[in-house]
Amino acid sequence: MRDVALIGIVACVCIYALVHPWVGIMGWTLLSIMNLHRYSWSASSLPLAAAIAIATLFGMLITKDRKNNILAPASIMLAMFMAWMSITLPFSIHLTDSVEMWKRVMKIDFMILVSIAVLHSKKHITALVWVLVFSLGFYGFKGGIFTVTQGGTFRVWGPEGSFIEGNNELALAMIVTIPLMRFLQMQSKNVAVRLGMTLLMVLTAAASLGTQSRGALVAIVAMALVLWWRSPKQAMFGALLVLVGIVLVAIMPSTWNERMASITEYQQDGSAMGRINAWWMAWNLAKDRLFGGGFNIYTPEIFTAYAPNPSDIHAAHSIYFQVLGEHGFIGLFLFVSIWITVWISAGHLRRHVNLRPESLWAADLGSMCQVSLVGYLIGGAFLSLAYFDLP
Repeated sequence: MRDVALIGIVACVCIYALVHPWVGIMGWTLLSIMNLHRYSWSASSLPLAAAIAIATLFGMLITKDRKNNILAPASIMLAMFMAWMSITLPFSIHLTDSVEMWKRVMKIDFMILVSIAVLHSKKHITALVWVLVFSLGFYGFKGGIFTVTQGGTFRVWGPEGSFIEGNNELALAMIVTIPLMRFLQMQSKNVAVRLGMTLLMVLTAAASLGTQSRGALVAIVAMALVLWWRSPKQAMFGALLVLVGIVLVAIMPSTWNERMASITEYQQDGSAMGRINAWWMAWNLAKDRLFGGGFNIYTPEIFTAYAPNPSDIHAAHSIYFQVLGEHGFIGLFLFVSIWITVWISAGHLRRHVNLRPESLWAADLGSMCQVSLVGYLIGGAFLSLAYFDLP
């Protein structure tokens, strides 16, 4: 029954995408971010996202819907990063494995550029935010309830086979989405929607803590500080944040507190030292190879050649060292430049468009996107999510 329902939904989205390509972007985003197909049976192996992507591209060609000029600083930097990853590909240490990941990343980034071209109105942008909030708010809602009812004893995990399968990755994705929930709350005059978003933000924060991810805790604290700093009523908002934080921490078990406390004792933590070992490996590899080592560099062979401790093999656990090891210093420069240009663009919205009452929503969007970026850029320092499409 799930398969039939999902295929029917995808078929409808494909038909609408031929007429209105922006609808296709919504469907593609839902599948890509929420991984809805992971909750079906045989349909989970079907190329549903590809079907929607093809319908969207056809719709762009055959309809007269307005298209954006994508030659903006952030999209140019993204295109340059894509080009650099394509240049480094032939120099990969493990070429066959790298090709598979390269295909996945190129598909994701290409559809992001398509999204930038197709989405141009307030309706489109707001719809995209709703889709993102629904996609990850789903995990925040049920994960938050699970965490509260179980007292944080068990970890919250994401859908199998996705970017957010791991507890750490899911935590960061949910954290990045909380400011988008706040954006929707700011735009709505409906009391039920505003209260619903408040509840969803609290439950999503609880679910993030319930993943027991230490990086997520650092990210959510940093993001909360930015939200507090930008709040027009700092005293009241700060008191509310402290109250919610105390309640959420109070329901967590002693094992959670011990795990979070280990952040300051990383020298005695095997996982933390393993990450630092992987960071040194990436640094040494990038110094030795201009083009980096390719997408699949976390192998005994490469750690033996470049890591201080050859036997302690870990994934990068950092968006920065992940890109550095896989695509070299040039790749890292292009990757960081994407986020610098996004931050500047969002800041321009926040500072300038609020001079016009009809554009206040865009100022709110720019502000909340910056808050989301704080969560991603700080939390991402401890996670391998460089190619995740949500940010």
